[in-house]
Amino acid sequence: QVQLVESGGDLVQPGGSLRLSCEASGRVFTIYAMGWYRQAPGKERELVAQITRDDSTTYADSVKGRFTISRDSPTTTSTVYLQMNSLQPEDTAVYYCTALAIDVSWGQGTQVTVSS
Repeated sequence: QVQLVESGGDLVQPGGSLRLSCEASGRVFTIYAMGWYRQAPGKERELVAQITRDDSTTYADSVKGRFTISRDSPTTTSTVYLQMNSLQPEDTAVYYCTALAIDVSWGQGTQVTVSS
């Protein structure tokens, strides 16, 4: 089983940047991909970005060129980051970290608010 803890959410002005972190613990050697989802009020949860153990990345069209997902280790996937630049009000949401292993694990979420 894998446990996830996110951090880095905050209030930021439009055009600003934030870096989210997600640290995995437990059976991290079973993880083959980690990612970030977000859910805005009244909307469905959506994939933002994902990175696999072999560094293959996937991004939502709405964040391409602005967000970058990365991980801290070339041999394991235990901590991932989401660098978010040029933030816009429509990026406001609760951001959830996820890990794909034998099953899917979710973090508790971290709030990102983009507002002037």
